[in-house]
Amino acid sequence: MDLDILQWLTGARGGEFVFTMLVSMLPVIELRGGIPFGVALGLGHWSAFFASVLGNLLPLPFIVVYIRRIFQWMRRHMPRLNVTVDKLERKAHLKGRKMSRYQYLGLLIFVALPLPGTGGWTGALAAAFLEMPLRKALPALTGGVVTAGFLVTFLTYVVKSALI
Repeated sequence: MDLDILQWLTGARGGEFVFTMLVSMLPVIELRGGIPFGVALGLGHWSAFFASVLGNLLPLPFIVVYIRRIFQWMRRHMPRLNVTVDKLERKAHLKGRKMSRYQYLGLLIFVALPLPGTGGWTGALAAAFLEMPLRKALPALTGGVVTAGFLVTFLTYVVKSALI
């Protein structure tokens, strides 16, 4: 059965789309890795773009709304992870300070930059710690993810064209 799922994820057009979405949902990888992954898997550039943007956006509202509560719960029930939680909170506060001057425009630009340490997950974490309301943070996060998606799709197209 596991082999059937793997074959579907790597061999069927719908499976490749879902697999690309799942990869793009992962922190650190996000759509910056999801788009090239989808194209390498056999998706067209635009299919990889849509799958990656969708996958990258899905966890963001939950991060903005629930991450502080999750961190509190982890501190109480998993004290071994306090060092990791502290590190993530420091990162969120540090990134948040950079964007707090420009608020939502700063959040959009921060998420749009396809560089290490930026992206939807970090932007959503910063928005949560800056106590930005979801209804205002989500459009900035979405704009940043879509912009980053266009940039990464373009770069993937250029690199793939140069290799062929």
